[in-house]
Amino acid sequence: CIAVGITVTKPRPFSPMNVSDCMVPDKTLRVLASVGLALGGALGLAGTFAPSPSLRGIAWGIDGAALVMASALLTVHFYRLGQEIVAAGFLVFAVGEGIILSGAAMDLAASVPSFGAGASLWSVALLLVSVPHTFPRLVRILGIAAAALFAATSGQIFAGIQLLPTSHPLPFFAYPVFVATLVGWIWALMKK
Repeated sequence: CIAVGITVTKPRPFSPMNVSDCMVPDKTLRVLASVGLALGGALGLAGTFAPSPSLRGIAWGIDGAALVMASALLTVHFYRLGQEIVAAGFLVFAVGEGIILSGAAMDLAASVPSFGAGASLWSVALLLVSVPHTFPRLVRILGIAAAALFAATSGQIFAGIQLLPTSHPLPFFAYPVFVATLVGWIWALMKK
């Protein structure tokens, strides 16, 4: 292959193993991602209702790590399928969740800036995943609704309103819509 006058040669394999031998089978990837989404959804909601800050931190810590893992796997899955916009959505979701995860063990008031930043990325990610016709219509509608709720939440935080991650009505009522979206993703992934 010649590009801009430079000849590029194919790199020599460092072992006799074929690259396709190293790839995780699609079904395994979908199952692992679904487990991460399920753990994330369940423990995220559980953390919101946790009776103590330490239990909330543990639940949200596991929730965040599980969602980052699931998002990374789904990025690979959808990229392999040639669905780059959806893959990018899951990549943005992983970044947003990582930012939110950084505040899991913090006092709620101290975590507001990272929560606002992460919620804004959740909103963008949910739109990137939900607008293309990849998932069933109801799942896409839930994703777009969750994106709007998280956009409203992050917008208020960026405007200086002190919304805790557990504040009512937002973001509190965004979580059930978000978890319903996660359940829809799991359902769609597992029915393939």
